[in-house]
Amino acid sequence: MKLNDKIAIVTGAASGIGLATAQRLAEAGAAVVLADISADKGEQAAAELRAAGHRADFVRCDVTSDDSVNAFRDAVLALHGRVDVIANVAGWGKIQPFLENDNAFIQSVVEINFMGPLRMVRAFLPGMVERKTGKIVNVSSDAGRVGSLGETVYSGAKGGVIAFTKGLAREMARHGITANCVCPGPTDTPLLNAVPEKHREAFVRAIPMRRFGKPSEIADAVVFFASPRADYVTGQVLSVSGGLNMVG
Repeated sequence: MKLNDKIAIVTGAASGIGLATAQRLAEAGAAVVLADISADKGEQAAAELRAAGHRADFVRCDVTSDDSVNAFRDAVLALHGRVDVIANVAGWGKIQPFLENDNAFIQSVVEINFMGPLRMVRAFLPGMVERKTGKIVNVSSDAGRVGSLGETVYSGAKGGVIAFTKGLAREMARHGITANCVCPGPTDTPLLNAVPEKHREAFVRAIPMRRFGKPSEIADAVVFFASPRADYVTGQVLSVSGGLNMVG
C-alpha cells in the first residue's frame, strides 16, 4: 500500500497505537505530522522517523481545545498546504464503576475520545471538500460496539465516534471523501499497562486468540483505510481484536 505524495496527520502519535500508525504511514511513503499533548515524546518520535529516512514533523496539539486544534491546523497547512489523511487515534480512559465517575472524569473522557476527533475533522474537512478528495480514519474501540464493564462513559464516547464516522461517510461521499472506523480490542499500550493485572488476565482469557493486540496490527488497519485500496470503502467499522467481539 503506497501513500507516496500524501500528507497525513496522526493524533496521539507520541506512543501506543498513534505512534505505530505514524510509523506505518511513513513507511508507506506519506509525509506525516505527529500530533500529541506530550511535546518531548512527540518530538523524539518524529526525530526517529526522520533518522530512518521518513518525512515527519511534530506539532503539539491538545485535542480537547478548539484553539489548540486550530493552531495545529494552521501549522500543518503552513508546512504542507493540505492534508490528505486524518488519523484520529488519540484516546484515554480508565476502568472505574460508572457511579464513581465524577463530572471532571466524564468531561475528560468525552472531550478526548469524542470531541477530539470531531474537532480535528472539522478543522481539516473544508480543504478536503474543496479538493474533492480525502481519507478520514477514526480509531474507536470495541467498547463502543458492545460496551465494556467499568468503561461506561468511554463506551458511550467511542460509540459516538462510530456513529459520527458513519454520518460523516454519508455526507462526504459525494465529495470523494471516505470515512471509516477501526475498533481495537485490548492492545499492548501504555494505557493498557495501567490496568490492574487481574483485569488484564481476564481480558486475555476472553480473547479467542489468547493475547493482546500489537499497536502495529491496529495501525495496519488504519493504513488500509487510508490507502487507495480502500477507495470504494466508506462508513465501515473494522474490529481488530483477536475475535473478542464477533458482532454482525
